Amino acid sequence: MYQHPMTHPVKIAIVGRNKDTVNYENALRAMKADCLTTMDTGRLTGFDGLLLPGGGDITPAFFGQKNQGSKNIDIELDITQFQALELFIQWKRPVLGICKGMQVINVCFGGTIIQHIREAAHHAWDNGDKLHSTSVQPESFLAGLYGTEPLTNSAHHQAIDSLGRNLTVIQTADDGIIEGMTHNSLPIFGVQWHPERLFPDFMLHMPSNPAPADGRLLFSYFLSLCCSV
Repeated sequence: MYQHPMTHPVKIAIVGRNKDTVNYENALRAMKADCLTTMDTGRLTGFDGLLLPGGGDITPAFFGQKNQGSKNIDIELDITQFQALELFIQWKRPVLGICKGMQVINVCFGGTIIQHIREAAHHAWDNGDKLHSTSVQPESFLAGLYGTEPLTNSAHHQAIDSLGRNLTVIQTADDGIIEGMTHNSLPIFGVQWHPERLFPDFMLHMPSNPAPADGRLLFSYFLSLCCSV
């Protein structure tokens, strides 16, 4: 497994509410990183990287739409996550967006969201994650971690529609839904799936043949970026 070259514990800020971020905290601590979940952007200065976690849907007004199927909206959280992302863009420090977090990155750079995808039955949570095949761009860092056809998990009913400025799609599901993207020049990337739930020690009732993508690889890559800033 790829290992990040940590000479000291990397400090990762998770912008969210503690009740919703336990899986992300467990994943980072399993990778020997320090982390703090906060809703206070004034506490972000000393952190090496930012993790934008999954959660409810983004307030549609932030991407210029009325509500057409969005749910579990938390406007205060949205505003705080956008503010945190803007700070890390300014600082040019690494950002990992997971599920909703990837969508926050897309909206921040001017993209839009499909508020309820036709393919929701193939992706939405239903007593557990959905597993599906994906295609990864061969020249991307994801291909270096997982090859070009990893099996990943998902639990979402929304997806990226128009892509934000300076963002590139690097992974799609077998039905065309965008599953991974990266910024063209900043250390910012996102996945629509949930690597924090794909650690071998955390996985429950997941098939082993074929095995889904090992979430530790993505977290190792993210932490390696945080070490190099």
